[in-house]
Amino acid sequence: MKVSRVSEMRTLDRTAIEEFGIAEELLMENAGLAVYSVLLNEFGIRDKRFVIFCGTGNNGGDGLVVARKIHSNGGSAQVLILGDPSKFKGAARVNFDIVSRLPIEVRQLESSEAVRAVRTDVAHCDAIVDAIFGTGLTRDVGGRYRDAIELINASRKPVFSVDIPSGVHGDTGKAMGTAVKADHTVTFGLPKIGNLLYPGYELGGRLYVSHISFPPSMYDADSLKVEINHAPQLPPRDEDGHKGDFGQALFIAGASGYYGAPYFAALSFLKAGGGYSRLAAPRSITPFIANKGSEIVFVPQDETRVGSIALQNKRALLELVERMDFVVLGPGLSLEKETQQLARELVREIEKPLLIDGDGITAMCKNLQIIKERKAETVLTPHLGEMSRITQTSAREIDINKVDVLQRTAGELNTIIVLKGAHSLIGYPDGRVFVNMSGNCGMATAGSGDVLTGTIAAMFGLGLSVPDAARKGVFIHGLSGDLAALDKGKDGMTAQDVLDYLPPATKMDREGLPEEMEERYVGARVV
Repeated sequence: MKVSRVSEMRTLDRTAIEEFGIAEELLMENAGLAVYSVLLNEFGIRDKRFVIFCGTGNNGGDGLVVARKIHSNGGSAQVLILGDPSKFKGAARVNFDIVSRLPIEVRQLESSEAVRAVRTDVAHCDAIVDAIFGTGLTRDVGGRYRDAIELINASRKPVFSVDIPSGVHGDTGKAMGTAVKADHTVTFGLPKIGNLLYPGYELGGRLYVSHISFPPSMYDADSLKVEINHAPQLPPRDEDGHKGDFGQALFIAGASGYYGAPYFAALSFLKAGGGYSRLAAPRSITPFIANKGSEIVFVPQDETRVGSIALQNKRALLELVERMDFVVLGPGLSLEKETQQLARELVREIEKPLLIDGDGITAMCKNLQIIKERKAETVLTPHLGEMSRITQTSAREIDINKVDVLQRTAGELNTIIVLKGAHSLIGYPDGRVFVNMSGNCGMATAGSGDVLTGTIAAMFGLGLSVPDAARKGVFIHGLSGDLAALDKGKDGMTAQDVLDYLPPATKMDREGLPEEMEERYVGARVV
């Protein structure tokens, strides 16, 4: 399913009206009907009391349609308008005029005092419809609007938000000062980026989408570059295959004091279905890692004086790379100057698909031109801090503009970038970005990102292309974390738990997900 920016949705609305002759009034009617249908199916209408908070824009107009539908079908609707009703324009004005002629109570809330005066009405309703702000909000919420949102959140009533919870930025998912905490959100045309990124995703509750009669040529258009990560299926596993048929990966990782990162990276390749995992790590730490990961094939490396991989290993590593299908560079590699130089020289000369993580990314930040000039496909897996170093942009600026920064950087470097975090983003050089829906906050633990590197490599070993392997690896990694959380809880989860659940995660992905997980990973239910 595609995902739109706010500006793209405005263009889609305009296209529907101007090119397809779908009147604005019809679009608004369809939007209101979609919200009503969710109300009906999830909560019921007849003999129930609803308070509908409306702004004076099109979001408020959608809310007026909902009020009319509730009234028409045996419910009680009370409309509370935040602002001057004379500001309603177009289709919203039409619906205000209709509601004004019906026996529906409409009250104007002109001040914070007026908001406080409706506390009793809110307390005695059965549910609330939030139609205050839509996706176009660009400033922090204040005054009576803040008071209304705080009243909604304090009510403990079921809340149904129209398009996006009021107060959530449509392009970033950030709360603009304050925001409604909804139980259900019905968005229109397509999910917006703000519906899917945190905290907007969490604030929205269960997400639904109505295409409001847009034709598929609009909502599936190639010009829409962002979409939910529905990764392709893995090829069937060859029943007559041997370990070499399921991929051979080399992990260049580890340093004195960093035993976990190389272990998690190299073993996750095997646990996710890969065939043959080699780990090039400093000679002194190899025996300790071997005690935990005896399935790994070790290639002990000469060391620097501080216990990291020495530059003199370069030629032998490049010779070994020639026999590999995929290379992972960087987990726990260290920031030692000589080892960082080795990393840059290896990246320049390795001609196989390459994933760069952790300290390998830090090494590349000294000379990003090396990545740009690579002929073979490259995957970078930065967290927000590492993305800040790559882009020379503050982490805060990236956090409020993730998709744009990711698109620009992936294009400039001609590389696939997995920007890790809650709902990780996978960016392709051609501008496409995939929002991953699997995973949970229990995975925010040391070593989890190292497990991701081996999982992506395994997906390539199982037969997917490098771009598809990145998407599938991110999904399987998150699914593994979700299975671990389901059994053990999120508190106290470790990278070992994520690693241990890779086999059942891959099995479940092949055989079919339970309905409740499938629904979550789809992103939005179409109504």
